[in-house]
Amino acid sequence: MRINEFDQHIGETVEPVDFHYPDFKALSGSFVTIEHICVEQHLDDIWQFYRADHAHPKDWTYLFQEPFATKSDVQKLLEDYEVSTDPYFLAVRDNQTNTVLATFSLARIDTKNRVCEMSRVIYAPEFRRTRAATEAQYLMMRYVFETMHCRRYEWKCDSLNIPSRRAAEHLGFTFEGRFRNAVIYKGRSRDTDWLSVIDSEWPALETAFTHWLSDSNFNENGEQKQRLEDFRYETIS
Repeated sequence: MRINEFDQHIGETVEPVDFHYPDFKALSGSFVTIEHICVEQHLDDIWQFYRADHAHPKDWTYLFQEPFATKSDVQKLLEDYEVSTDPYFLAVRDNQTNTVLATFSLARIDTKNRVCEMSRVIYAPEFRRTRAATEAQYLMMRYVFETMHCRRYEWKCDSLNIPSRRAAEHLGFTFEGRFRNAVIYKGRSRDTDWLSVIDSEWPALETAFTHWLSDSNFNENGEQKQRLEDFRYETIS
C-alpha cells in the first residue's frame, strides 16, 4: 500500500496502456466462432431462438425484451445491433453445425478506466450449459483482457435471476454487492447484482479455462471429468 506526502494510504500507480475498442469480424475457438452481428449472415439463425412460438416465456423473464412475434421485428433489432458500437453486439456460431446459437454484447465500454461489461446474453436452449458456451465466454474474457486491455470486466443481473449469477460465478466472476432499486423494467423494480473479474485474476482463470476445455478433461460421452471450479481452485491454491 502506497503512502503519500500527507501520510495517507493511496492506490497503486496505474501505468498508461492503450485501450482498444472492440472491433473484429470473428474470434475462432475449437467449438465456436464469435462474430460481429451482421443481419444478412445471422438473421435466419437468430430468429429461430428469438421467435415467440419457439422460445419459452420463462427464459425471457429477466431480459429487457420479450420473444419476437415476427421475423421482421428481429430484423429491425439486428439492424440496430449491427451499427451499434456500445453495446457491441456479437453472434456465437457453433462450429460443428455452423449455426448461430447465441448472442451477447460488450457494453458500458469505459475507455478512460478500461472497463466493460458482458451484457444481453441470450442462448438457444441447446447451447446452455455446454462446453461450447463456456468456450464462448472464455474467448470473450481473453479478448477483453489481452486485446482491449481492460482492467475490469463486469457482469450484472437481476438479483432474482439466480441462474445468471450462478453462471457468472461458474466463469470466475466475483460477487461484489447489490444495487437496490437500480432499474425499472417491464413495469417492475430490479435490484441489480454486480460481479466482476479484474486483470490480475485473468492469468489464473485462463489456466483453469484451458485445462477444463481440453479433450483430456472429457470422456467419450462428452462428460466432464473435473469441474471448472475445481481447476480454478487448484490454480489459485
